[in-house]
Amino acid sequence: MKRIISLGLFILATIGLNAQSYQIGDKAADFKLKNVDGKYVSLSDYKDAKGFIVIFTCNHCPFSVAYEDRIIKLDRKYKTKGFPVIAINPNDPELFESDSFENMIKRSNKKGFTFPYLIDETQDVYRKYGATKTPHVFILSTKNGKHTVEYIGAIDNNYKGADQATKHYIKDAVDALLQNKKPMVTTTKAIGCSIKSK
Repeated sequence: MKRIISLGLFILATIGLNAQSYQIGDKAADFKLKNVDGKYVSLSDYKDAKGFIVIFTCNHCPFSVAYEDRIIKLDRKYKTKGFPVIAINPNDPELFESDSFENMIKRSNKKGFTFPYLIDETQDVYRKYGATKTPHVFILSTKNGKHTVEYIGAIDNNYKGADQATKHYIKDAVDALLQNKKPMVTTTKAIGCSIKSK
């Protein structure tokens, strides 16, 4: 009997978690998180944005590290067109010290990040989005102050290198949105390290 009750509680908890995660077409709430420069950043700070490339990433994960240069290129290409990258570190630094705020600052400076690199100190934002990996991408379109989830998943289909990727999910999705079209592919499987939570 106890096993049945435990199983039921687990199923309810799982359903609850899924219900809180954003799906395609959902309206994403704004957030206010601390950037590596010490200032707080919100989506509402970007008055002229057409949307956002929100990427949950971190310092230590080899998948995240492998994508850093590609993320910088995506930001340089699309922020001038209205789709800036917003990077968020969701990991608990007590579980992975290399993901501490101080180490985020060092990593940002070393790599020359062109985008905000925010820390999700309460871990509320990644849970609300439903991110499970680093990196995990959520592309939002913005209209009248509302942020609609248009794509969820991976950056491309090969973490080993941009030259080895044959499908470029972020590029294709943002290019479509810039033409006032919906992305052909709206969800893919995020490949990376599991998020380290309390």
